[in-house]
Amino acid sequence: MYFTDEKDYIMRMIKEMVRVLFSLIFGKKYVSVELENKYEISGKNLKDFLDMIDSGKINEAENILLDSIDYTDRNEVMAAALFYQYLSEKDSEFLKNNNYTKEEVLSGFKQLLMQSGYTDLLCLVKDEE
Repeated sequence: MYFTDEKDYIMRMIKEMVRVLFSLIFGKKYVSVELENKYEISGKNLKDFLDMIDSGKINEAENILLDSIDYTDRNEVMAAALFYQYLSEKDSEFLKNNNYTKEEVLSGFKQLLMQSGYTDLLCLVKDEE
């Protein structure tokens, strides 16, 4: 497997897991639309987190998200999942320039699944370790 293929794999896996997670949480099919205005984490709009990513404040955004999320609130879990999906779609160069990697995106998403009780979705990820 080539290095870039591995990065694309991570992006595809996160996207697929978000789709399945959405279906599990809400009982309906996930349709990719502008969802960031619908979701909040502790009163902070998902769009604010995505704007922080775009401005290169990835670690700061993730820290705020993880410090304030209520893992029992399905809307907040979905917002965090969409955060990681958005982050996974950034190219490696952008992430590198902002002290982040695709592997960290996947690791953060896995943590989200474990903390929120959706560990069964981890079977969708083929570990290469």
